[in-house]
Amino acid sequence: MGRGRVELKRIENKINRQVTFSKRRNGLLKKAYELSVLCEAEIALIIFSSRGKLYEFGSAGITKTLERYQRVCYTPQDNNLECETQVNSWYQEVSKLKAKYESLQRTQRHLLGEDLGPLSVKELQNLEKQLEGALAQARQRKTQMMIEQMEDLRRKERLLGDLNKQLKLKLEAEGQSLKAIQGSWNPTTATAGNSSFPVHPSQSNPMDCEPEPVLQIGYHHHYVQAEGPSVSKGLAGESNFIQGWVL
Repeated sequence: MGRGRVELKRIENKINRQVTFSKRRNGLLKKAYELSVLCEAEIALIIFSSRGKLYEFGSAGITKTLERYQRVCYTPQDNNLECETQVNSWYQEVSKLKAKYESLQRTQRHLLGEDLGPLSVKELQNLEKQLEGALAQARQRKTQMMIEQMEDLRRKERLLGDLNKQLKLKLEAEGQSLKAIQGSWNPTTATAGNSSFPVHPSQSNPMDCEPEPVLQIGYHHHYVQAEGPSVSKGLAGESNFIQGWVL
């Protein structure tokens, strides 16, 4: 005896409905797998239960199959429609930018004092307020920059003053050390401090020193005159004493 035909309608019993879903879901997944293996078909199967749980099967991957499906279903008509929509959007954007550019140019001319004829009294008052506010901000910024520059110059002045003081102290210390070295190497000061004998100052010219006595042998009255006036006088004084000596 064969099975009767099952009426296709919602199963009211919750448990029976869940059991039927599980059985037929597994059968559907099994059939999809068998079809992909037997016929080398690319199959993607997505199932959501009544509770929102996802069940899926993809012989080549769900994402890859869906991308292929979108490429196949993307008709040229849709492409033309999208291009037209994009062109309209660009045209609206260009129109907005053009209007904004013209408004900025008109405002710039008004700020420069040009094309003021079409403006009303209220617009002129607003323009005057804008100019006064801009002038006040410019003056405030100028004052701030001048104060900052003055502070910077004062800081540099303090640094240079400190550097000058350091250099002055260094020069004074070097001068004192140099004086101490000169005092330690001065012969007059050193001899006067360590000996009771008088110290004669050194002669500035070595040629002015007294000559040594000269011995003249024989009766020759001629002698070689040495250079320098002091040497000649010395030799002339000593000749009378040493004449008459004979070898």
